[in-house]
Amino acid sequence: MAHASDGRSLEFKLPDLGEGLTEAEIVRWLVEVGDVVAVDQPVVEVETAKAMVEVPCPYGGVVTARFGEEGTELPVGAPLITVAVGDAAADVPARGPGTSAATGTAESPAAESPADEAPAAERKAEGSGNVLVGYGTSEAPARRRRVRADRQAATGASGRANGRVRGAEPVDGPVPVISPLVRRLARQHDLDLRELTGSGPDGLILRADVEYALRAAAAQGGRTAAQEAGTGRARDAASPAFPASSPGSADARPDGTRVPLKGVRGAVADKLSRSRREIPDATCWVDADATELMRARTAMNASGGPRISLVALLARICTAALARFPELNATVDTEAREIVRLDRVHLGFAAQTDRGLVVPVVRDAHARDAESLTAEFARLTEAARAGRLTPGDLTGGTFTLNNYGVFGVDGSTPIINHPEAAMLGVGRIVPKPWVHEGGLAVRQVVQLSLTFDHRVCDGGTAGGFLRYVADCVEQPAVLLRTL
Repeated sequence: MAHASDGRSLEFKLPDLGEGLTEAEIVRWLVEVGDVVAVDQPVVEVETAKAMVEVPCPYGGVVTARFGEEGTELPVGAPLITVAVGDAAADVPARGPGTSAATGTAESPAAESPADEAPAAERKAEGSGNVLVGYGTSEAPARRRRVRADRQAATGASGRANGRVRGAEPVDGPVPVISPLVRRLARQHDLDLRELTGSGPDGLILRADVEYALRAAAAQGGRTAAQEAGTGRARDAASPAFPASSPGSADARPDGTRVPLKGVRGAVADKLSRSRREIPDATCWVDADATELMRARTAMNASGGPRISLVALLARICTAALARFPELNATVDTEAREIVRLDRVHLGFAAQTDRGLVVPVVRDAHARDAESLTAEFARLTEAARAGRLTPGDLTGGTFTLNNYGVFGVDGSTPIINHPEAAMLGVGRIVPKPWVHEGGLAVRQVVQLSLTFDHRVCDGGTAGGFLRYVADCVEQPAVLLRTL
């Protein structure tokens, strides 16, 4: 992770991010050359295929170099920063003019205290031994914020319209953007963020600022670059919309857009491919009358307490079913040729976000009631949409609940979330004709599907699990027998 480069300074490398992640993109630098940092102080915010995390530095001293600009993708083990420690830190002008290791350009001087005024504890050479992203071994001090002089000048000289600020000229230096969603939106529309001054705190560029700039450009009658990219670059009016391949052409396919398999999409692709390669999966499904479950939820929410979500009730049914059929709360150790049955249920649930599909994990779901499950689902869903999930929120699942009914579909054959052994899929709940108490009636019907690893159990066990889930959906009182 770090090593002494010359006996006077320490080089901190991008640490192992776990879960097979081998690279990360620099989203935002939290320190500059010349800054004094303390042990375990976050120095850079990076985005992995899993989440955005702040990386703490295990050394205290003065930053002498940074490696990589914002937006740069670095592999694990690549240098991040170098820190002068001990006596060497005294020789480095703190927050003075420095040189960025990534660009070779001079950093602007900062009007803050020099290194010799910093506490000696902040310059000690001993590291914290911290090896886990986002977790320090001591409490890090509050991060000091700097506003560059050139950014302040640009903010003061800019004009405003409906709260969205557009600078007269591009701003030099780091672009004040935190959210990778805002960066991606700007990239998709070929919008230069340096031409904008944000309406957020300290000139932070928000998604609303980018959307306002795009609407303003469209109102002026100009097509944005993203519109052109979606339909093909603007061509001469005399050219055909889709140029025909010449006779005998080796490749007669039309031009297309290449989308890199990286970030979240790349991680999902790798995991799904591995699941299909390694797991001999099978799927069974059943239709169930969910009318009584919906009535039970309505009655619970009419009692005046905290509202209970439908997915929380389904999760409660899942944990009860796994208690009866523990074979499905398992994983396969291929090297030892053993099935490992797990004694705790960490329930993952599929969540679609602007960054792609993620599977947050509810820890110890078997020990939670419906109210606690509702609150945890809400917390993790909000964090997923905001891109604030940590690696810990996305790892360690033992069983997954996939509610694809929110997309308006009835059924699916889910791909197991490797290395788990099963996934329960839930379709939409819709009124359908149903035989009820000997007569035809309109009932709320849902299709349930279970994809399972055939190595951990046979069809009888999987069918028993799914039948129990369906029975609880049709008659929620069945669940009381397991409480």
